[in-house]
Amino acid sequence: MLTSTFVHLNGIGPATERRLWDSGIADWNTFRRETQVPGISPARKVAYDADLTVAQTHLDRHNARYFADCLHTRDHWRLLPTFGARALYLDIETTGLSARDGQVTIVGLYRLGRMRTLIHGESLTQAAIQDELDQADLLITFFGTVFDIPYLQTCFAGLRVEIPHFDLCFAARRVGLQGGLKSIERELDIARESDLLQLDGLEAVRLWQQYRTGQEAALDQLVRYNAADTRNLEPLAACLYEQLVVRYGPPAPARRG
Repeated sequence: MLTSTFVHLNGIGPATERRLWDSGIADWNTFRRETQVPGISPARKVAYDADLTVAQTHLDRHNARYFADCLHTRDHWRLLPTFGARALYLDIETTGLSARDGQVTIVGLYRLGRMRTLIHGESLTQAAIQDELDQADLLITFFGTVFDIPYLQTCFAGLRVEIPHFDLCFAARRVGLQGGLKSIERELDIARESDLLQLDGLEAVRLWQQYRTGQEAALDQLVRYNAADTRNLEPLAACLYEQLVVRYGPPAPARRG
């Protein structure tokens, strides 16, 4: 999908991109091979050829950060097949207050098939979060562009997020799925353990409060709840990607990874 993308070029929006696909220009190589493209001036064609050559160079170098800058956030879903192998799935729990008045209690990090849980007062540090982000090519969250990342950056001043960010909440809205993470999971038949089905963010706050009063079992349940939220982002991302390609990608024969 990435090499079929043209909306990162200055002056090309979804309608022009669709017109290119429909005219048989399926990818960057096809565009550059054409001596002229209807609707694009010769001068602009030369500029676009240069831009696509630069993009291909960064792709060959596996430089995901380049595409974080040149693609609008709503289009970061296009990067999943290319950079998904080194994706970081992230989900946080908090004390329920604003980032100024509250605290991050749990940070769930799932990468390369490994779950890592950072707990406030134990393993949760800015350095630990930054280390995971720096080793990833793509960040995947649910509502993280609005909640998780701003909250973390308020609590941990200087935390850098320089990789593309695929926010599944807004991706779900674009394909007609409403509601929160759990309701979308149910609609797509993404499973979680039965004793975690009724838990939500408010219950996560209560579990942390119970743990702080000495109930160790509450922390165990909170960690399991957060891990389910975090791990389930992976199958959800795959489901949403497929639906986004159908709606917003090129015609099926022209699709590229």
